[in-house]
Amino acid sequence: MGQRVHQPREDAEFDFVLDRTEGPVLAYFIGTWPKTIEPCRAMDRAVRAVADAYAGRLTVVRADLTRCPAAARRHGITGAPSCVLLKDGEAVAHGAGPLTHTEVRELIDAHL
Repeated sequence: MGQRVHQPREDAEFDFVLDRTEGPVLAYFIGTWPKTIEPCRAMDRAVRAVADAYAGRLTVVRADLTRCPAAARRHGITGAPSCVLLKDGEAVAHGAGPLTHTEVRELIDAHL
């Protein structure tokens, strides 16, 4: 992941990033168990491209479900990969499954 994507190691760090961020945040959640690895890798590529395309307008946070379980519960995440778009700390859109670059952009564009 590039520098444009924050990767918190725990819930407190996830919350710290959100508290310090102005503007919209795309939080996406990955899993590290075998059946989620390939779908999460596919979404990593899509989200990395989105982070570059929306640099300066959107903050991207990549969180592991096992390291940030409270954040996932708070935002209604039940599986990986999944994402939530936050504005002013509130969820305005959710996406589940390995979304494509185009699908991630559509999710964001509808709310920017």
